[in-house]
Amino acid sequence: MDTDMNDNGGHPPNPTKYVMLSENGGSLRPPPYRRNIPRYQSTPKRKGCSCGKCLCCCCCFLLILIILLVSFTFLFYSYFKPKIPSYKVQDLNVGAFNVQPDFSLYTEFIVHVKAENPNEKIGFTYGKNSSVVVAYSGAPLCSGKLPAFYQDKKNTTLIKVVLKGKSEFGSGLQAALMENKHTGRIPLLIMVKVPVSVVLGELHMQQIVVEVNCSLVVNDLSPKKKIGILSSKYHVSASL
Repeated sequence: MDTDMNDNGGHPPNPTKYVMLSENGGSLRPPPYRRNIPRYQSTPKRKGCSCGKCLCCCCCFLLILIILLVSFTFLFYSYFKPKIPSYKVQDLNVGAFNVQPDFSLYTEFIVHVKAENPNEKIGFTYGKNSSVVVAYSGAPLCSGKLPAFYQDKKNTTLIKVVLKGKSEFGSGLQAALMENKHTGRIPLLIMVKVPVSVVLGELHMQQIVVEVNCSLVVNDLSPKKKIGILSSKYHVSASL
């Protein structure tokens, strides 16, 4: 009977060892010429205007705009040579100045206002929604309106304004008014508010509101008598 035995004293033979060969000839050290190079994913660059460029563009735009506005203003003033119209109370007539039984005061005034336009190339259109108020010591006496009209270039217009009103006058104001009449110096305030459009050739510009406050001192307020204007002071303003 044949039995396979080796020289190990009857023990079976050792299993065969398998060795994994590397690219470095079996050495455990990595080859000197190989390197692990990291890979980076390239991202496309975005094209756009930086903050500095945007700021520079804005500054250039504003500078050009300012230059254009200054040039336009200079050309406008050089060509049209605008001047503010002047207003003056020419005379004041009293139609009625009566104390009523209920101690109220009824007055009728006729005021002539001279409006002068000194401009050679600018006209003015005075609108309908105007108001004229005559007051004494802060209390209104009478009111009325300016007529709507167009004032041409280099023109002087005399405007007639009829004012009527009934006001609640207390005993204190009546006593002060009688005292002023006795001394021959009566302070009045005429307040005018009127919408005005500037006319450049055929072009009507945006309407503005002109306010004229005229502080007068007159010598009398008796009806049907010549009223003398002792002093006058004017303040003109305009708003959109």
